[in-house]
Amino acid sequence: MLKKGEVKMIHKMLKDGMSKSAVARKLGINRDTVAKYAKMPEGYVPVIKREPVETTVDPYLPNIARMLEEAHKLGISIPNTSIYQEIQKLGYRGSLRWMKDIMNRLELRQKVKDEEQLVRFETKAAQQMQVDWVEFPKDGLSAFVATMGYSRASYVEYVDNERVETLIKCHMNAFSYFGGVPHEALYDNMKTVITKRNAYGHGKHKFNEQFRDFAEKHCGMQLKVCKPYRAQTKGKVERFNHYFRYSFHNIFKVKLSMMGYKMTLENANAAVMDWLDFTANSRIHQTTLYRPFDLLAKEQLQLLPLPKPYNGIHPIKATAKSVTQDSQTSNRITIHIPSRDLQSYDQFIPVMAYMIFPAYSLGGALWH
Repeated sequence: MLKKGEVKMIHKMLKDGMSKSAVARKLGINRDTVAKYAKMPEGYVPVIKREPVETTVDPYLPNIARMLEEAHKLGISIPNTSIYQEIQKLGYRGSLRWMKDIMNRLELRQKVKDEEQLVRFETKAAQQMQVDWVEFPKDGLSAFVATMGYSRASYVEYVDNERVETLIKCHMNAFSYFGGVPHEALYDNMKTVITKRNAYGHGKHKFNEQFRDFAEKHCGMQLKVCKPYRAQTKGKVERFNHYFRYSFHNIFKVKLSMMGYKMTLENANAAVMDWLDFTANSRIHQTTLYRPFDLLAKEQLQLLPLPKPYNGIHPIKATAKSVTQDSQTSNRITIHIPSRDLQSYDQFIPVMAYMIFPAYSLGGALWH
């Protein structure tokens, strides 16, 4: 893989009128390599993909957390040496010092003192996906963000508008990335999702008809909305939004600026997919103490199948009322999905599914 400066030099030389062969001779590289990078967007930043480093402590973090929480409930303290001995019985072969370093890095003892629950899931596997927009007006971009409530696996896609057609496309790409459809999705007051609250009585909202048709009839996914001024009810995606903005978007923008480039739809989406696969969804999550991809592999078995491409609302369907009961007492349709292995989802993936960005075809492939 070429360095960032070399890619920049290729574009500059070609702009100056040099042929691909001349550029190859000048830089001492193969002509095919020049042709390959010449096709890349001008703001393209090559990313060296590295597998996340898994520590020897990671598989035992939930066990350590449960021991610390139980000791806290009993009002007693257990030393690190005792924890070390217990996880050795479970198969840990690392050092005591390394275990202590990882525990300190994750602030496990401090969290217990603050009476914070160390391992949390809150929602059942495949039950809920939380969705939000993150807007970057200075860049002329918005980011569609979807986070699975159980695994905390997240999907991000940059767009240049927030129209309902774009929202639907982003959902289809997210389903493909996650490997299926959650049973429900939670939103705030997106105008492309909900058009009027309590339109037909308390808790009976009027949804955007096209989006409701896509979500409920086409995908079998129930729509949920946060109560007014209670956006924290979708706190999982809100917390990820903060992480995404400061751990990816801002630093990526700075790196581009240092090389004289601007953030574009193309280079942002290419880079964010790598960040999702190799960083965000492969790290130990501070709340669950598991890697999101590891939990998503289990969660996928309970997701609804991937839907066929959505071709828009049918005129006959539009006669149905856009009413839903957003409460615990609402009637739900139970859909039985037979047990299946991961490979069985292949039959649901369209041959030409959403190839807007080449990176999408790789999204989520790592955890398969």
